[in-house]
Amino acid sequence: MAKRININADLGEGYGHYAIGNDDAILDIVKSVNVACGFHGGDASIMREVCLKAKANGVSVGAHPGFNDLWGFGRRQIRMSADDLEYLVAYQLGALAGMAAYAGVKVTHVKPHGALNNMCAVERDYARAVARAIKVVDPSLYYLALSGTEMERAAVDLGVPLAREAFIDRLYEDDGNLRARAHADAMIRDPAVAAARAMRMVLEGEIVSVNGRRMPTRFDSLCLHGDEPSALAVAAACCDALRAAGVELVTLPEMMQAGGAQE
Repeated sequence: MAKRININADLGEGYGHYAIGNDDAILDIVKSVNVACGFHGGDASIMREVCLKAKANGVSVGAHPGFNDLWGFGRRQIRMSADDLEYLVAYQLGALAGMAAYAGVKVTHVKPHGALNNMCAVERDYARAVARAIKVVDPSLYYLALSGTEMERAAVDLGVPLAREAFIDRLYEDDGNLRARAHADAMIRDPAVAAARAMRMVLEGEIVSVNGRRMPTRFDSLCLHGDEPSALAVAAACCDALRAAGVELVTLPEMMQAGGAQE
C-alpha cells in the first residue's frame, strides 16, 4: 500500500481588518486546517470564511484553541487552574462548531495553539484539561497531539480519539520537544530544507534533532505554520516533494480511518 500522510496548517489567525498569512493559497495545498477560535486570533467572520473555503477545497477542519492573548498571539504562557483551562478550551470549541455549522461542515479535531500546545506537551494537568474539554463537547473529535508527549498520554488515558502530530517547519531538541522560538533557528523557512525534512519524516519515520539525534517517531499528521511569510513556499515544496515520491495526501479523518500512518 502506498504511503499516505495528512498535512495540516494553522489558519484563520487574523482579526477584524487584520489579515495574517495567505489562507486562501494554503487551503489549495494542505488537507487539514486548524482554525483559530477567537482568543489568540480569529473572529466569527474569519472562522466562518475559513470553514467555507475548507469545505470547497475538501479540507478537514479542526479547532485551534489558545490562551486569551490577542496581544501576544497566544505565545505567552498563562497560568490558571486546570478546570479554568478546560472551560476556556470548551468555550472555543463551541465557538468554532457554531461557525462551522454555518458553512455546513463538521469540526473533526482539536489542536492547541502556541504556548498552550507547548505547556500541554509537558504538563499533565494541562494536557488532560484539553482532553476533558474534547470529551464533554464532542467525544468524536481527534486530539491532535504532539507525538510522545503528555497530550498523547492524556488522550489514551481519557479515551479520547488520538491523532499524533509532528512539525515540518520547527526544529526539535534532543528530548523530542520543540525548540523554543527564542532561538533564531527554531523555524525552518527554507523550502528545500523543509521538503527534505518532510521526505525523511514520512519515508523513514524519523525526526532529526537540532544536534543530529535521530528520533524514530510515530505521527499521523505533519504541521506547517500558516502565519509565517515563508509558509506558502514551504507548504508547496513539501507537498510537491511528497506527491512526487508517491505519497498520498489525505484529510485527517481519512488518515485515521485508514489506521494512521504507521500502525
